[in-house]
Amino acid sequence: MSSTNTPGHADAPESGITVAPEPDAAADIHWRDGDTEHTARWHSEGGWPAPKRVVVVDDTLTADAAYRLAKSGTGLLWQGDFQNARQLLTAMARRVDRRRRAPATGLSAAFEVSRTDALRRARLLGLVLVQLDADHTLGLRRAPDVRQACDEAYGPGTDATVLSLRELLGVIGAHEWRVKGVPVAALGDNIHPHYGVFSPVRGEYLDLVATAPLPATGLAYDIGTGSGVIAAILARRGIARVVATDTSPRALACARENLARLGLADRVDVALTDLFPPERADLVVCNPPWLPAPAATSTDAAVYDPDSRMLRGFLAGLAGHLTDAGEGWLILSNLAELLGLRSRGTLLDLIDDAGLTVVARLDTRPTHRKVADTSDPLHAARAAEVTSLWRLRRA
Repeated sequence: MSSTNTPGHADAPESGITVAPEPDAAADIHWRDGDTEHTARWHSEGGWPAPKRVVVVDDTLTADAAYRLAKSGTGLLWQGDFQNARQLLTAMARRVDRRRRAPATGLSAAFEVSRTDALRRARLLGLVLVQLDADHTLGLRRAPDVRQACDEAYGPGTDATVLSLRELLGVIGAHEWRVKGVPVAALGDNIHPHYGVFSPVRGEYLDLVATAPLPATGLAYDIGTGSGVIAAILARRGIARVVATDTSPRALACARENLARLGLADRVDVALTDLFPPERADLVVCNPPWLPAPAATSTDAAVYDPDSRMLRGFLAGLAGHLTDAGEGWLILSNLAELLGLRSRGTLLDLIDDAGLTVVARLDTRPTHRKVADTSDPLHAARAAEVTSLWRLRRA
């Protein structure tokens, strides 16, 4: 799965009925400091437009005042202490969370409410802004050196930039995970996710990939490779050649780096390809986004697959890319079914219409922290969630 770092498929950080636009590199943001007008490049990975009104604020701003200004759509350009800015963001989050709507009746309704609340939360907290110099220096008191983290996420800086503090904290966190790595038990090693690439923190579906019986060991495809973790597991299992595909430049760079670190670059080819390479393969693996709902921002793409587009594309093209005895492995959670977003019958119809048959299904249950969080409005669905590896062949 390619796309952005998220804590897990089931965790929907954003929400929304309307899909936000992609970031506009040419957009500017304007503000006044005393009698001086300022302009800088605006950047938002989530596609948020620059706020039309921006005020300069510092450590004297209270959380209540910040919350009121954010509710009015005003951007708060912070020029105080960095650590105080983080505390302000936390205090504002508490105020946002206190005003969440009452729980909805039914999981489907609860899902929509949860997404709407999360979108509102992201919009309000995203209005606390900071400015980076052209070289990505953050010129605030007690600020960390964020230059390397920002260079990794955005590329070398060229102009002064304004972005949300919330996004910058995500960039910093992604850099820390990139350095530290994520332990993957099924691989017996660490994967180092890049900013904007899905982090393999849910190991249960990787355990399925590591234990399912291989149909052959010649050629395999990892469709939507993301960090390259599935391709690495397949290569470690003895597949002679793996082709890992993705459409995200960030994912391709991340996969190449991980595979090289693991000593697998000579056995795994990383290709900029939408779904399938041209050859037929003995094994084709795909772990598409699990929820068929609109992605509100670019950070949603690892979790949400509008109208199941990737799932449908994978199934529709699979038969034409398998050898006679080849198998396709579809890794999918039933969370969409539990939330009323897609029925099991619809999935089986897609498999049948694609000229495929189910050889077997391997199931596992998640172990992430959301499963035990009874305060989560979607707890009933998460507690009942099953992740499956569907072994498919040509009918």
